[in-house]
Amino acid sequence: MESFENPFRPGAGHTPPYLAGRSNEQDEVKKALNQRVVLENIVLTGLRGVGKTVLLETFKPIAQAKRWLWIGQDMSESASVSESNLAERLIADIAVLTSTFLVTHEKQPSVGFESHESIVTRPVGYDVIRDIYTATPGLVSDKLKAVMLFVWRSIPQDAIGGIVFAYDEAQNLADHAHKEQYPLSILLDVFQYIQRQGIPFLLILTGLPTLFPKLVDARTYTERMFHVIFLTQLDEKASHDAITIPVQKSGCPITFSKRTVESITKMSGGYPYFIQFICREIFDSWISQIQRGIKSPQIPSREIIKKLDNDFFIGRWAKATDRQRQLMHVISTLDTCHSEFSVQEVVNRSKKMLNRPFSSSHVNQMLVSLGDIGLIYKNRYGKYSFAVPLLSDFIGRQITEGLII
Repeated sequence: MESFENPFRPGAGHTPPYLAGRSNEQDEVKKALNQRVVLENIVLTGLRGVGKTVLLETFKPIAQAKRWLWIGQDMSESASVSESNLAERLIADIAVLTSTFLVTHEKQPSVGFESHESIVTRPVGYDVIRDIYTATPGLVSDKLKAVMLFVWRSIPQDAIGGIVFAYDEAQNLADHAHKEQYPLSILLDVFQYIQRQGIPFLLILTGLPTLFPKLVDARTYTERMFHVIFLTQLDEKASHDAITIPVQKSGCPITFSKRTVESITKMSGGYPYFIQFICREIFDSWISQIQRGIKSPQIPSREIIKKLDNDFFIGRWAKATDRQRQLMHVISTLDTCHSEFSVQEVVNRSKKMLNRPFSSSHVNQMLVSLGDIGLIYKNRYGKYSFAVPLLSDFIGRQITEGLII
């Protein structure tokens, strides 16, 4: 059998061999890029493993095809520590983009000397932008507004549609009132101001479902400032395409039957990361089985799920205490555990299941703690949801193996 590289890529943020089922979301971004005056920015959100980072990367060529410049970065926690850190993040990102443009200004002669070169042309690099920031009086927001205005006036506006500022992992953004530092509020304030001036700077933020509530808490006008795209799992057709199209290449020794595709779809729940993970494991297993002379290779389902548990779930699960795990077990038995649930629903179910049921205040406190470690999130309707896809199924397997008391 000739060597054929496994086409499936389950790594974090790795582009899959075929991006299935995301054309509607791409159309939403195209609409945003058609705005002459930016009235709506984009929040792209969803659970881990749903393909946010991959989809964000597909937006870049779409923007460039419409003559928009692109600034893209991960929004690290360090960038949100202080207002000055956020400013440094923006300045550094802008400078990479604008360093190929030139700006002309008058050179101030030294005292006692005459200058024969009063006009100087220099790249709009980091030093130039930093000088504008430093020389502008006022607060950090005033300085950043001046920088943004300067940048727009320094680039050839007739040749471009605007600039996209795209930040992944934006749930790391936060205000810190106890330190009198408000980087998230400043980011929103600066972009709202710039967009009111008619300058086409579009903000795209990608992150976990905790992102948009944080934006609204920081500035109430955020609801009117952003269009939210919530990514969910793929539907049946898109899951089928994601599974089958990568193995339709010439020379591929593997073909997935209809029954196999249905099995993978069920195991993965339609989540893109799980599809890539499961397909990669099956591909490697089948190649091995065929090389050993097995004509009808089998799917090692139990072994794949066990490996997925260890690679994806265990690290997050280990952050919870025994009592928190017991609470999540209660939640996993609710009919609505895959969508959303209320505190009262959890309390009522715990009274039926446990000798030591949870009170409302205790559930509230524990849900906040679980939110801090990324296992639960609160949506804007007073309901909660698991922040990790298929977590209830994982919990069920822990119960079966006697790992939760």
